[in-house]
Amino acid sequence: MLLTKYGEMLNRENPLNEYPRPQFVRNSYINLNGVWKCAFSDKKELPEEFDYDIVVPFSPETPLSGVNRVLKPGEFLHYQRAFEIPEGFNKGRVFIHFGAVDQLANVFINGKKAGSHAGGYTPFRLEITDFIVTGQNIINVSVADYSDTKEYSKGKQKFKRGGIWYSPQSGIWQTVWLESTPAEFLEKVKITPDYDREQVHFEFFGTEDVLTTIYDGEDIIAQTRETTVKLSDFKAWSPENPFLYTVTFQACGETITSYFGMRKFSTGKDENGIWRLFLNNKPYFHNGLLDQGYYPDGFLTPPSNQAMEDDVKKMKELGFNMLRKHIKIEPLLWYHYCDVNGILVWQDMINGGGNYGLEISVWPFIGINLDDTNYKTFKRTDKAARELYYEELMDMVDYLYNCPCIALWVPFNEGWGQFDSNAAYDMLKRLDPSRTVDTASGWHDRGCSDVISKHIYFTPIKVKAGERPYVLSEFGGYSQKIEGHTFNNKMFGYKIYKTKESLTKAYKRTFEKTILPQIKTGLAATVYTQVTDVEDELNGILTYDRKVVKIDENTIKEINRKVKL
Repeated sequence: MLLTKYGEMLNRENPLNEYPRPQFVRNSYINLNGVWKCAFSDKKELPEEFDYDIVVPFSPETPLSGVNRVLKPGEFLHYQRAFEIPEGFNKGRVFIHFGAVDQLANVFINGKKAGSHAGGYTPFRLEITDFIVTGQNIINVSVADYSDTKEYSKGKQKFKRGGIWYSPQSGIWQTVWLESTPAEFLEKVKITPDYDREQVHFEFFGTEDVLTTIYDGEDIIAQTRETTVKLSDFKAWSPENPFLYTVTFQACGETITSYFGMRKFSTGKDENGIWRLFLNNKPYFHNGLLDQGYYPDGFLTPPSNQAMEDDVKKMKELGFNMLRKHIKIEPLLWYHYCDVNGILVWQDMINGGGNYGLEISVWPFIGINLDDTNYKTFKRTDKAARELYYEELMDMVDYLYNCPCIALWVPFNEGWGQFDSNAAYDMLKRLDPSRTVDTASGWHDRGCSDVISKHIYFTPIKVKAGERPYVLSEFGGYSQKIEGHTFNNKMFGYKIYKTKESLTKAYKRTFEKTILPQIKTGLAATVYTQVTDVEDELNGILTYDRKVVKIDENTIKEINRKVKL
C-alpha cells in the first residue's frame, strides 16, 4: 500500500475538518466526516445490518476508507451514522451539504427521504429542517454507481483500470457537513469584477436587503447597500500579486464573509499582431501543468486539506503560474489555495459517454476532424445522460464562479463523450462571459472556441499561429520509475528515462529547443503533463506519494523564469 505522509497521519475520527467553503463563510458549521457504517447490497432498500466501518469522505475502494471493496454495477452502497443537533445551532433552517457523491444518491434523515442527487462530481445541498428531531438523528445515504458501464460523467474511472484510466470509486468522496440559517437568508452571491470600469458587481439570491462592506486588509474602503461598487485605484489580482479584497455581507441577522480579486481574462493581439491570452488587458503567458488531483491512498479524495495546499504551493515555488485541473472538480478549498497563492486555473468539465473507440483519438493524427453532432460516433446516444451533462456543467460554473483563479473553462477533452460542442461553448459564454473557453481540448474543434488547442506527445511540436491564441494544452509526459514510490509495478509513459539526470536533461532540452523559441512566434500557453504520477502513469514531476521531486528543482525554476512573453 502506497501512502502519502498525510495519509500516514490520518485522524479517522475527524478527517478533512476545515471549514469547506472559504468563498462564503457562514458562522454555522458541523462537520460530519469520520467513521460511519456502510453495507453493500443488491437491493435499494436500506439494510438492517451494516457490515463495515468506513471513514467518510473516502470512497470504499480507497485504502484510507478502511473498506477496500469495489461497488459493482447493480449493487447499492448504503451508509449510516448518528448525529446530534447542538442546542442553539438551529437558527430556523438546517441544511446538509455533500461535496460530492459518486454517482446517484438518495438521502434519508430518520427514515424519511430528504432528497436525491445525480452526478458524481458536483456538490449538492438538502434542507432537513422538517426531518430532524431533538437529540439523536440518523442519516442514511444510498448510492448506485455505474462507473464506465453507462454514459454518466465518470472522469478517468474504469473498472478495467490501466494506462491513462484509473481505479473506479464510489459513494461519498468529499466533505459532508451541516449548517443552519435564519428562515429568510442570503443563499448565495455572484461576484463579478469589472476591471475596465473599476468596479465590482454583486448579485444577491434569497434576499436583496444586504449591507456590503469591502476591506483592503483591515481598512474599510466601501460600505453600501448598492449592488455595484466603484473601486477607484484598485489593486489588481495576478499570479505575481494575488491581492484579494475581503468582503462581508450583513443580511437577515447574520454576517457572511467572502473575498474577490480584481482581474480580467480575455484574448487579443500583441504588438506584433499575434493572438495571445490576456490578463488585465495585457498579453500574458500561461505556464502550467496538468493536475489530476489523485492520491494513492484517497484516490480523488485528498488525504488532508494540507495535501492540496502543499501541491499548489510546490508548483508555485517551482515557478509555474497555472494548473489545468484535469477531469475533476475539486473541493472549494483547493481553489482558495490557488486564489491566495496566485495560480491561474483551467477547469475541465467531467467527461461522460460510452466506451471511446479508436476513431475518436486516432483520426486527429491524420487530420480528420469529426462532427460531434453524430452522437453514435462519440458514444453519446443516451439522451438523459446528455441532459445531465448540461445540468452538471451549469452546476460547475455556478459552484466556481466566485473563484478569482478560474481563467478558462474546458467543456470537452480529446473527444471523450464530446457532443454539440458549439452549443456548450455558447452556454458557457452565456453563463460566464468573464472567462475564456477551450471548447475541445486537443482535437475535434468544431469552430467555436477562444483558442487553438493542441495535445502533442508523439510528433514534433510546430506552432502555427492563427486567428486565435495557440495553446499547447498537453505535452511532455516524460516518465521515470522511482522504486518504493509507485502504485504498482506497471509503467505507462510517452517517453521513459532511467535516471533523474536523463529526465532533467530531456525536460530542459524540450523547453530550450522547442518551447521557448516558439513563444515569440505564436505559442500562448503550455500545459506540461503532469504534477504527479497517477497509478500506472509515471510521468509526474512528483511521485504519486509526493515524497520525491523527479526533475531537478533548480532546472525547473531556471526554465520557468524564461517561460514568459
